[in-house]
Amino acid sequence: MMHVIEVEKGREATDGRPSVGPTYRSAFAKDGSPPPVPGVDSCWDVFRLSVERCPNNRMLGRREIVDGKPGKYVWMTYKEVYDIVMKIGASIRSLGVEQGGRCGIYGSNCPEWVISLEACNAHGIYCVPLYDTLGAGAVEFILCHSDVQIAFAEEKKIGEVLKTLPSSSKFLKTIVSFGMVTSEQRDEVEKSGLAIYSWDEFLLLGSNQQYDLPMKKKTDTCTIMYTSGTTGDPKGVMISNDSIVTLVAGVDRLLYCVNEQLHEGDVYLSYLPLAHIFDRVIEELFIFHGASIGFWRGDVKLLVEDIGELKPTIFCAVPRVLDRIYTGLQAKISSGGLLKSTLFNIAYKYKFRNMSKGSKHEDAASIFDKVVFNKVKGGLGGRVRIILSGAAPLSTHVEEFLRVVTCSHVLQGYGLTETCAGTFVTLPNNLSMLGTVGPPVPNVDVHLESVPEMNYDALAEVPRGEICVRGNTLFSGYYKREDLTKEVMIDGWFHTGDIGEWQPDGSMKIIDRKKNIFKLSQGEYVAVENLENVYGLVPDIDSIWIYGNSFESFLVAIVNPNKQALEHWAEEKGVRGDFAAICENPKAKEYILGELTKAAKEKKLKGFEFVKAIHLDPEPFDMERDLLTPTYKKKRPQMLKYYQHAVKRLVRRT
Repeated sequence: MMHVIEVEKGREATDGRPSVGPTYRSAFAKDGSPPPVPGVDSCWDVFRLSVERCPNNRMLGRREIVDGKPGKYVWMTYKEVYDIVMKIGASIRSLGVEQGGRCGIYGSNCPEWVISLEACNAHGIYCVPLYDTLGAGAVEFILCHSDVQIAFAEEKKIGEVLKTLPSSSKFLKTIVSFGMVTSEQRDEVEKSGLAIYSWDEFLLLGSNQQYDLPMKKKTDTCTIMYTSGTTGDPKGVMISNDSIVTLVAGVDRLLYCVNEQLHEGDVYLSYLPLAHIFDRVIEELFIFHGASIGFWRGDVKLLVEDIGELKPTIFCAVPRVLDRIYTGLQAKISSGGLLKSTLFNIAYKYKFRNMSKGSKHEDAASIFDKVVFNKVKGGLGGRVRIILSGAAPLSTHVEEFLRVVTCSHVLQGYGLTETCAGTFVTLPNNLSMLGTVGPPVPNVDVHLESVPEMNYDALAEVPRGEICVRGNTLFSGYYKREDLTKEVMIDGWFHTGDIGEWQPDGSMKIIDRKKNIFKLSQGEYVAVENLENVYGLVPDIDSIWIYGNSFESFLVAIVNPNKQALEHWAEEKGVRGDFAAICENPKAKEYILGELTKAAKEKKLKGFEFVKAIHLDPEPFDMERDLLTPTYKKKRPQMLKYYQHAVKRLVRRT
């Protein structure tokens, strides 16, 4: 396997424990994992050293609003940010919050978010991101569970913090707004015995006092990041300084080895939530290099406009964003007339063929890049050289399309909060890695553990099993939940719960989820996530949730059809009505079920794996209805509750 090296042999099953495949490491770390840069022992050092090295570099930017209209990005330098961080840190300390204290941060990404975070880093205070997308009551749960003493929040989130009173006031004593505070909010807070400050007021609070920055160790907790389970309360993942600085060193080695290293001139658009590990570590990497971070305006409908103004060089996204870009581009192509769409298709096939033969994307069709694909690149600001997708699986057809048309490297990564985000990532100019998450990053070891009840064998000719990870990037444990920590950390290995399959080149393909297995009435086991991946390849659908249980012998599904595809079918068949009406039409259901059945036959699924009945939902699965986690994993118990009536109808009919 060309992209990994074997560092330990596998072992057969013993003492009731399943067999384990060989342990592999990135070929870029054949002499050992890259050590953190000397002098970088904490996240504070990452920022401090960049301030010393390049104080006048642009660090944080936001769009200026002139007469109610967005203008250019206005920037603060590293030194200017540092000066504000020191003031905020002194104000926090003046309230008696010491090293090891807890500070909550709540709101959309903005300069104040990062400044508050760096003030925590400076004084060894645990940053606890707060976010409501974890479900109703999550903010209150996190505040109380992590003993938060001071909470920073954007103006429009202050009300949500106030709703947690008086429960949260056992530890919470101070609220700081990123903006202004109303007199009503002041009255409400003071009634509960707390204090509240506007951002400008808080800046001055500690101005007459000096505080020495405490010594910070690699092993110190840097952040407690709450992650959503598909059931139960959020879990507080304790992440140390060592986890983050180790990951930064590993990703830096990877980028250097593929000749795509970051530099001071790079620009990043900050819009993915800083409350999630994916965006957090990317921003640490940019700060490490003295590069620039520009913030969006907080509205997904204005994202493309913000991209056009900022002109980022690296663009990170979750599949949902890339799916929207893909759909938008497809609509433009089909509406551009016969001549334009014919030229586009010729250019696409030519470039894809050359990339498949091993050409680098920039050499595969340079004339077509200038004539045809340059417009796509321009739509992302014109300077993007790397597009990184993470947090959930990216559809193979979307990944392939974007690799060809964006004139950028499109990379797919895999990681969890518990592994400090980066665990695997695909490599530039390797089209063979389509549909995989690539080889391990250079600072982790990985092996597969067999899952006999699902017939996954880590020692088979094609090794499959649960992905287990070892290395310094791993979390320190779940806060106040040693029982849950012991369930997933065994002999130094973190058990991800995801089922992977090693590819011949050392890439990993995610094929299933260990917990998503159930038995049908005839005794057959169904690995539902694997089936959803198979059916998800049908171009006429956007998403699918498959359901079955041990009382029935067959599967049913709720499907989000692709709006453009289904409306096109309806037009051809003379089916009238808006999208919602088409979804109710029995002919439409019959058509989509036929497409699913065709895919099942092509992939040689077993008879019991065929979906027998479907309900079409015109509304995409979303977090608003509590159907998805913030990383777009399906919440299966919530799905069943929400669609229970539709499921009952499907089961009765079948």
